[in-house]
Amino acid sequence: MAAPLKTAAASAGSFIPRAVFEVSPSITRSYFLGHHVGALTSMRKILSNIGLVLECRDSRVPVTSTNPLLETALAGRDRIIVYTKSDLCAPASANRWMEKQRQLLIDYHATRSGITFEKENGNNTDQDSSWNPINSDSGRRRARKGKKGADDKTQVVFTDERNPRSIQHLIDAIKTRAIATDTLTGLRALVVGMPNAGKSTLLNALRRVGLSLPKAARTGSQPGITRKLGTPVRVIAEDSASGIEQGVFVVDTPGVFVPYVGDAAAMLKLSLVGCVKDGLVPLEVVADYLLFNLNLRDPGIYAELSPPTNDVLEFLDAVAVRTGKLQKGGVPRREQAADWIVQQWRKGNLGLFGLDDISEENLKEKARRERLGEEEHVSMNQAKKREKEARKARHSAKRQATEGA
Repeated sequence: MAAPLKTAAASAGSFIPRAVFEVSPSITRSYFLGHHVGALTSMRKILSNIGLVLECRDSRVPVTSTNPLLETALAGRDRIIVYTKSDLCAPASANRWMEKQRQLLIDYHATRSGITFEKENGNNTDQDSSWNPINSDSGRRRARKGKKGADDKTQVVFTDERNPRSIQHLIDAIKTRAIATDTLTGLRALVVGMPNAGKSTLLNALRRVGLSLPKAARTGSQPGITRKLGTPVRVIAEDSASGIEQGVFVVDTPGVFVPYVGDAAAMLKLSLVGCVKDGLVPLEVVADYLLFNLNLRDPGIYAELSPPTNDVLEFLDAVAVRTGKLQKGGVPRREQAADWIVQQWRKGNLGLFGLDDISEENLKEKARRERLGEEEHVSMNQAKKREKEARKARHSAKRQATEGA
């Protein structure tokens, strides 16, 4: 969710930010690893025992972090789309703007194909009411559009793992599904999503709020902490009086990346939020993309580190000096400075904003392209072929340049 833009020139004198970020077509476009393939296979094997899928998507890249592989592999199961890390999209003062962004995403999902949204009470106006699955003045609401099918069983919820009320709203949504499920062994749910989308963190938060128990899944700032399907972890206690037999269990899964990212800018977004291992895309490039986004919003965000600039090397040198990341002789360590600045943004210490343009026009166009089959989803074999062709093209260009010299 891209935060509201300020006029950079007004914030920093005569400074004019770049209007366009030039992305090199040679950057790596895939992070589809062996354990991602294995995870998909394992998920399919246990799908018959799964009654609910919790699909995590990073709220900073709500569209870019969508994985068609997961939607296809897990089709036919009840699903709750959980937009995680909502607190990193905008400051608390932008609550009304955030609510508009959430409503646009909800409407987008409803437009794609019949999706159900539930709201407990009407006319909630306190700040925490924004964490309901849907917020409107109409009270309890159902939106069903398009053909009926797997997506007719989908809900949308927004969470912040540090906000217990947001987690409780998700627990309430899960309980509703558990009550409607006819099982004597308890509802089994899979938590899935792109790497580092907050799956294990969400499981721990559900367990903490639902049962007041410590975390059960390992978490970390880098993707790939979870390498195989976990054992079922209880997150909601048995409540026979309400119809929840044996409680609710959640199975943690490894993050699954898409085989190939067709849009180079999308790969930069996924790299910046941490969906791919740091270094796969050069950190200086990721830091440059962050600088570009900071400048579009307000270069004053990094005023304590550097004067306004469009030059990433100048920016990283200033950051290195300010944070003491220097080699002998005072030479800046640019890679370390790039890593530090990216980590600061991921923690929310360098502006709170998303990277996807969540506007009504963009979402309508995306929904239209999906309906017409114009959205490109590349298989692993196609991805390998494209990577091979790209390498050949780069090598050919280098040879021609050498011969021309």
